[in-house]
Amino acid sequence: MSWLLTATLAFGALSAVPLVSVLAQSATTDGTVTFVTTADPTFNPWSPTAFVESNLINELVFPGLTRWDKNLKPAPDLATSWKVSSDGLKWTFQLRKGVKWSDGQDFNADDVAFTFNDIVLKKELAANGGSTWRNAVTKVNVVNPYTVDFILSRPWASLPTYLGYYAGILPQHKFQGVTDPWKFTDFNKQNPVGTGPFKVSQVVSGASVKLVRNDTYWGGKPKLQSVTFKIIPDSNAQLAQLLSGDLDLISVGNPETVDRIKSNPNLTVDLSTSNIYYFVALNQDDPRLTDVRVRQALLYAIDRPAMIKSVLKGYGQVATGPIAPIQKEYYNASVQQYPYDPAKAKALLAQAGWKPGPDGVLQKDGKPFVISMPTASYQQLVPITLLVQQYWKNIGVVADVKTTDWNSYIQQVIVKREYQASAAWWSTPADPDVLPYYDSSAANVGNNIPNYKNPKLDALLEQGRKTSAVLPRRIAYNNAQALMAKELPYLYLWYPQSITAYNKRLQGMRGITQAADFQYANEWYVSK
Repeated sequence: MSWLLTATLAFGALSAVPLVSVLAQSATTDGTVTFVTTADPTFNPWSPTAFVESNLINELVFPGLTRWDKNLKPAPDLATSWKVSSDGLKWTFQLRKGVKWSDGQDFNADDVAFTFNDIVLKKELAANGGSTWRNAVTKVNVVNPYTVDFILSRPWASLPTYLGYYAGILPQHKFQGVTDPWKFTDFNKQNPVGTGPFKVSQVVSGASVKLVRNDTYWGGKPKLQSVTFKIIPDSNAQLAQLLSGDLDLISVGNPETVDRIKSNPNLTVDLSTSNIYYFVALNQDDPRLTDVRVRQALLYAIDRPAMIKSVLKGYGQVATGPIAPIQKEYYNASVQQYPYDPAKAKALLAQAGWKPGPDGVLQKDGKPFVISMPTASYQQLVPITLLVQQYWKNIGVVADVKTTDWNSYIQQVIVKREYQASAAWWSTPADPDVLPYYDSSAANVGNNIPNYKNPKLDALLEQGRKTSAVLPRRIAYNNAQALMAKELPYLYLWYPQSITAYNKRLQGMRGITQAADFQYANEWYVSK
């Protein structure tokens, strides 16, 4: 998922944390580093079961046609250049020559066409993020061995940006004769073949994944000899291993631990803003939650500044929508606000027909207002959910909270949509194009997990996709943000500051975002 989508080292997904390099010291080309992930990964960026536990690993193995530069703009990777037709319906990409798959086979246009035509665009396969691409791309045509055309059904100005966001290319030759790519266990769980700077050398289920450098990587021999990902679901255990020197980098899930990390002379703490927002999703398949007054009431009932202070220790700001302040050209702060106001929440619910029962729980048509709210044992999701449960209890709404493991949560909430409310987050490209998360066509099968549908919003998001010019895009996305703040497709919680802790011996990070830094992993090294 472009979700939760960032990755294991940064929440969504999946996410995005700048790293600041320390002063250069003498380096070694035989260094090794150890990172962390929360569960057994899936070595296939398009698998419906590949999310935060897999994303960053897949970045090292499966590059895309583009990657992001220091300004978070699309830069060449497996494609060296691109252009769009005058009507915006055809993008032509020139591919890099001389690229080898890690098994020695040549990379070419057939691999790109296979990845999209046979995997991503096949609706029946329900590829991870597939609805994002099916929304606009109809086919990828091979022009010659090193040129492909993306044929679109409607303009998509941000296509090169999305091609650099967890959109790795797969090897056609390895999938020959494979009828179900998600059941290709040898590839997806043990022996993937990629064109990235690293390749998988050892998988110990439930314990670790070891990647070694790919000496044939087109960008030059990586400086690190290997990168090992330990599988550690518990954030406290991750912290303990970082402090002991057994891990080189983690995303800090509990801000209370920052001072403890700073006191360790071998570690550095990096704070950054990024294009991440936390939310409570309300399933629009539940008719109770389609009433905008109910959604607004449930947000008025949550004291977000207090949650930011208690859960994030102040490392965040109240969210107003899906476009974060980091996007200065497009962020619109002048939208409807929802300060903590339980009285207003109760009044809105009363207008919607919800009245207190004898036990204080709101009722309508003789049925109590009880909301099923699953959550996962991942970083701060459980305390966030329990606080929301308490705030809603104060206005007479019962949240029935059940906690499960991360992979089960993904299946229940994201894949099957078996929930009524759930706290989570999105990490998205640093582009205002949020259509894949809100468009009506992405409900039920895509990243529109509340299954929210609004033709007016669809039209505004389409308008923003038609051009790359800043002014018309700003107008379209300002209007879209105003509509989303009023309608609340999601209950927006906050934009967090990302907190990354890493060992000072790890150097060579570009300091872009974590997702982008992993696209330049051949430059990493460790000091002697």
